[in-house]
Formats: sequence, structure tokens, C-alpha cells
Amino acid sequence: MSALVAADAAWPNILIVTVDDMSADSLGVFGCKLPDTSPSIDAFAKTALRFEHAHVLVGNCMPGRNIMWSGLYSHVNGVEGFRQNKSPSYPVLCDLAKAAGYFAGIRGKVNHSTPYTPYAWDAVLDTDSNGQKYHIKDVASYGQSTADGIRMAEQANKPFCLMVNISDPHKPFYSGPRDSHQPSRTFSADEVPIPGFLFEDPAVREELASYYASVRRADDCFREIMSALDDSGKAETTVVMFLSDHGMPLPFAKTQLYHHSTHTPLMVRWPNVTSANSIDANHMVSAIDFLPTLLEVMQHEHPTPDILHGRSFAPLLRGETQKDRDFVILQYNENAGGNRHPMRGIQTREHLYLFNPWSDGKRKFATATTGTATYRQMAKRAEKESVISARLDLFDHRVLEELYDVQNDPDCLVNLIDSPAMQETVQSLRNQLTSALQQMDDPVAVVLQSHADVSIRDAFMAKEDKLTNQSRNKRKTPRAKPAKQK
Repeated sequence: MSALVAADAAWPNILIVTVDDMSADSLGVFGCKLPDTSPSIDAFAKTALRFEHAHVLVGNCMPGRNIMWSGLYSHVNGVEGFRQNKSPSYPVLCDLAKAAGYFAGIRGKVNHSTPYTPYAWDAVLDTDSNGQKYHIKDVASYGQSTADGIRMAEQANKPFCLMVNISDPHKPFYSGPRDSHQPSRTFSADEVPIPGFLFEDPAVREELASYYASVRRADDCFREIMSALDDSGKAETTVVMFLSDHGMPLPFAKTQLYHHSTHTPLMVRWPNVTSANSIDANHMVSAIDFLPTLLEVMQHEHPTPDILHGRSFAPLLRGETQKDRDFVILQYNENAGGNRHPMRGIQTREHLYLFNPWSDGKRKFATATTGTATYRQMAKRAEKESVISARLDLFDHRVLEELYDVQNDPDCLVNLIDSPAMQETVQSLRNQLTSALQQMDDPVAVVLQSHADVSIRDAFMAKEDKLTNQSRNKRKTPRAKPAKQK
């Protein structure tokens, strides 16, 4: 531990808590229409600063989390999908926290939070004292993991940097009375709200009821984590950061770049720094900013700060203002199956512009949400209902460009890309996104700059298809069996 850490009694501990696959508006404090989904998180909000315009960069887990904890966009950090980067040329949060003198521990999402596994955490808090692996839906275990991490840091005589990743409400959802991991409250199908980007249907309601029960179970896990922090006596010296990695695991949310895909319920409590029950409704912050922000909180410098794509919003935690926080850049490349459907986006407080170079009317989008009851019902009803058929076609094939008025249409139902009144906005956002992609050497920049040129898009997608095929072939290649000993 550095002399500075030892000497500075105000040196803060860091506790990062994430929930998995949860839309921001599933929390009461972020406007959930269903009462009582998140009493513990809502109570925490009264002690913290919450950001009204915080966004992650992509609606799937491994690339999204690697962006957060590397401070680098996916095409640079090498984790564009669910494939590891076993030779990273950059440090991530774990490395940097340890270099700053912290004890670095993690619970859950271990292989999704760093470029490869196993990684150099001081502790992976996924097992009990007997070495038995905790069930990812076990509520009490999250408190025990937190307590264990704090205890280990004390034994090492270091401040702690703990990342506790709650599994819920990621699938599998709560499965009913026989589920061995019961939430403190469940919800009936007839009481749950239907998100505007979905449709009224009994099957959708049943799936949403299971989802919201899983949200409540995530809230129970958060309660246990915060109880462990309080019991440790270190709450007043600990910065707590809460967020969701992306939106709910249903169509038009997860593995997308729509508003409800990337809007995250970011909240930060920094004792004696942030103001309790406060809201930042002015600045747009992004997951690309998380790492530099935490480094500033730790009073530790990145060894090569010029490589970072984001910038610290620690001044906002202190109640200050920052210029040029009026948009976020969004980036999607690949799903868990290795299928590449590159998309880029830019969102301001007013509008969301999306560019989908893979969309040609024939390619079909591959995503985990096609395995949901909601998608299957959408496909079934699309055979007879034109409105749902149009939604299914957009989901499956998309269009080259999309523009949405997110202030008035956060569900992104009305594509304004061809509206004569919006052409100035379209051109402005397209140019702004192109410039941002060029600055970070994103290969999509060239395609976007010539967005109307089909030949450039086709040549780009031919390269993407080659990567998809390589990924599939690698997955199909059987592992060589060890030779028998003679």
C-alpha cells in the first residue's frame, strides 16, 4: 500500500453494485409504474446523487462491462462480443485499483468484467467458507460476499474496491412458488405495466410478472449488500456506485441501442461529497466515463491517460458543472453467438440517431431475446396482425437509419428519419456521430460517411460476415483429446 493511502484517513473505499438486465424505469425512483418493485434501492436513492441522463454504451453484457472497466470502446479493447482478449495492452479497473493500494474483489460476472478469465483479482467472492459456489440467485449470499470482501481488505490493511454484480433480473427469471430463491414480493400478470415498445398480450404479461419479481429479488440482494456495508462500520468512508448493465432481456431492449436499452439508473453516494436525494438532470454521462471517474475518486492516475475514450465526471459528484456533456456515443458489434450486426448511435437529451450498416432487408438480427416468450408471441401474432407484423419486421431486419424524439417517444416507436421537418437534425447528428467515430478510429466511420453507398456497406459487411464465420468455425472445432499414456 502506498504511503499516501496509509496517510490519508479520508481515502475512500469503493463499492460498485450492478444489476443485470434491468431497465432504469423498473425502479420506483426512476418512474416505475408498478409500485413496490425496489424499496431498498429507492431508499438508497434518498441518500445519493442520481443521474437522469446516464447511458451504458451497448445492450449486452460482456462487451458493455469491458467498456466500463477499461475506459475503451470495444473495437479498441478487443472485447466486441463474448470472446476474451487474452493479451490486453491496457490496464482495467482491477489493475488500477491494486496499483492505487486497494484490495480488489469481485462477486459475480467475473468472466464478463475483465478481458479474460482468470484475472488478477485479490479475491473472487463467489464461494462460501467451505469453498462451495454460491447460487447466483441466492439473496443472502450477496451480503456474505460483501462482508467477506470487506473483512479480507481489513486483514490486508488496505481500503477496498469491491464490485458486487447481482445476477437478477437476468434470465432465468423467478419461476414461481417452487423457486428455491423467493423474492420478498411477487407480482401478478394483471398488475404489471406493459412497456410501450412491447404489446398487450397474456403471454407478455406472464413474462413481465416473472421479470418484475426478479427485479424485486435484485432489490433484496441490494438490501443484503448494503446491510453488510452498514454492519462493517465503513459506510461513511465508502463511495457506493449503483447501475444496471443495460435494459430488460426482452425484444427492443437487450442487445439493442434504443433508449430503454442503454438508459441506466446510475446513482452515486460519496459521503460528505454528494448531496443526499439529489438529481443531475443536465449532464449526459456514459459508461465510457466510469473508469476515469473512479480513478479520480481514488486519487490515482491512469498510466497512459491519453488512451482513454471517456473523461471523469467526478466534478459533477462535487456539485460542479461540466461543459460538453450533451450527448453519448453508442456502439454494438456482436452477440453471444458470435453474430455480427454492427450498429452505432448518438443520443442527446432530445434525440436518438441510429446507424445500422448491416440492415439490407434480408439479413436477420440474431439476439438472445428471440428465445423469449414475448418474441415467440410477437412472431405468432404477426402472421395475422399488421401492426405487430411491422414491429417484428423492424426487430428482425431493422432499417439503415433511425431517428427518435426520445423526450416525447422514449419507447422509440416513430422513426422520424424521413420526416422533412427533421432533416437538419438528421444531418447534424449524422455528422456529429461520424466525427466521433473518426476520432476513435472506429471502422464504421468510413461506412457512415458514405452511408448511402451500397457498395461500401456491402464490402464492410463482407468483412463482418467473415469474422462471424470464423467465430462459428472456432466454436465448432472440437478440442483435441489428450493422447493416451502407453
